[in-house]
Amino acid sequence: MMEIKVEEISELIKKQISDFEKKVDVSEIGTVLSVGDGIARVYGLENAMASELLEFPNNVFGMALNLEEDMVGTVLFGEDTFIKEGDIVKRTGRIMEVPVGEAMLGRVVNAIGQPIDGKGPIDTKDTMKVDIVAPGIVDRQPVGEPLQTGLKAIDAMIPIGRG
Repeated sequence: MMEIKVEEISELIKKQISDFEKKVDVSEIGTVLSVGDGIARVYGLENAMASELLEFPNNVFGMALNLEEDMVGTVLFGEDTFIKEGDIVKRTGRIMEVPVGEAMLGRVVNAIGQPIDGKGPIDTKDTMKVDIVAPGIVDRQPVGEPLQTGLKAIDAMIPIGRG
């Protein structure tokens, strides 16, 4: 028969208590009321910010655009067929931003800047907010070379500046 050692059990319990970490996930959630044509109407996100990144089920994200008193109109960045009425939507608390920099050149990314070209993660720490005021016309570099579309009729009738 096995003997119970109180000291060992006591030490084991003390160790488990000291190693215990409280993990609390507090997030504001809403409910999808309707979805269609890449737009979701979400109820219950009273504190959502304009251009805030919202998290939908199935790894779909959206951006809060239309802030109403009791509803948020959201543009979806992903397949809207994965979203249905009644789905839970979480606020991220982050304004929509995308990665920028030299590492982005030659890469194919989705609407939120995640790589979809199979070349692995993008190695950049720099990001910019999506919804910013464009620089004034005086601050921009002048356009000095045409952009060739490959269609001579279009290039002749509607010249497009490169830059």
